[in-house]
Amino acid sequence: MEYVYAALILHELGENITQTKVKGILEAAGAKIDESRIKALVAALKDVNIEEALKATVMAAAPAAASPGAASDKAAPAEAKEEKEEEPEEDADLGLSALFG
Repeated sequence: MEYVYAALILHELGENITQTKVKGILEAAGAKIDESRIKALVAALKDVNIEEALKATVMAAAPAAASPGAASDKAAPAEAKEEKEEEPEEDADLGLSALFG
């Protein structure tokens, strides 16, 4: 992932994505350098419009975040907490009924 992040940093700064620049960022970050991976990354990104790829990724993620299923997933932990709070009351009721027959 660090190789891709280095390329994204260069893109954000408006720099050309070259092997030398990617290697420089990785070295500055203290990452292990694999020259073949850097070369492959730069070659793979040569004909890619990174800005369009980022927009497509964001657009694909937006409907998933706005879907009703995503909202119900977020509500589930709150419901689970509510259920846990109710359990002690039920146990308390059983204890009282045992006392009074």
